[in-house]
Amino acid sequence: MQPRNMSMSGVVDLAAVKAAGEAKVKAEQARAETARQGGGGAVPPSALVIDVDEAGFERDVLQRSAEVPVVIDFWAEWCEPCKQLGPLLERLAQEYNGRFLLAKVDVDANQMLMQQFGIQGIPAVFAVVAGQALPLFQGAAPEAQIRQTLDQLIQVGEERFGLTGIAVDAAAAGPEGAEQGPAEVPAGPYDALLEAAVRALDANDFAGAVQAYKNVLSDDPANTEAKLGLAQAELLSRVRDMDPQQVRNDAAEKPGDVAAQIAAADLDLVGGHVEDAFGRLVETVRRNFGDDRDAARLRLLELFEVIGPEDPRVVAARTALARVL
Repeated sequence: MQPRNMSMSGVVDLAAVKAAGEAKVKAEQARAETARQGGGGAVPPSALVIDVDEAGFERDVLQRSAEVPVVIDFWAEWCEPCKQLGPLLERLAQEYNGRFLLAKVDVDANQMLMQQFGIQGIPAVFAVVAGQALPLFQGAAPEAQIRQTLDQLIQVGEERFGLTGIAVDAAAAGPEGAEQGPAEVPAGPYDALLEAAVRALDANDFAGAVQAYKNVLSDDPANTEAKLGLAQAELLSRVRDMDPQQVRNDAAEKPGDVAAQIAAADLDLVGGHVEDAFGRLVETVRRNFGDDRDAARLRLLELFEVIGPEDPRVVAARTALARVL
């Protein structure tokens, strides 16, 4: 994931907190509590870029990293390359629309953080994912290279920790957000493809719907409507030819059969038993290792997409998944 000029050295020791793992657990508990209280809704686009200092680092970076990858830009006013890289990262944070959060740290005002991350020169960019800090790159890297690094970071966050980002309320954008809007709105061809996908679903042509949604995502990987539609179409395609009674009998008689549990979870979800589906797969992940565990975990992440990342049931299941992992 790292560019060539920055070696991946593993987890950075964050002396500001007792341990990164402890911060992750606290963040998960906070997210679950927020969900119980009906909070955790969409944030305005302006909240995707934040200024962070030493006092707020645990709250604004470590705890937030349990729900979304946090990219940290270490900069200073006197640093000329920083003046090139900073605006680029801010623009990408808006464009990625909640897939990562950008935290800006002024090293002149936060020398302790600079020392804790072992930074020798700026600009330096790190990421914190589920409480773990990773070096990304140093210096003003090319935009294409930065995009590739961000894409891989987001993939790691989603596949290993179930981090699907934060919802963004586009309607809350002010004049500046409105200027960013056109770059986030799919072009005309996407509208036609999405409409074709819906027609295919209505006709029970799930293979056609899957392909139409994939066509959108191949050009616009962050398209929320296409991601949701693809997850739904793939789920309906999987359960279409199932014998519900046989699937449930197999799951009951073979609790150690991962494929049987995955199939039953699909049926649970289609039948509206969301918490049962999630609970079944979390338990399957807990009891298995290797490829079997990965299969159950990845199917659970796919089912999260069907329901939506902000649903309280998804939030609770994601917390449970993180604990068993």
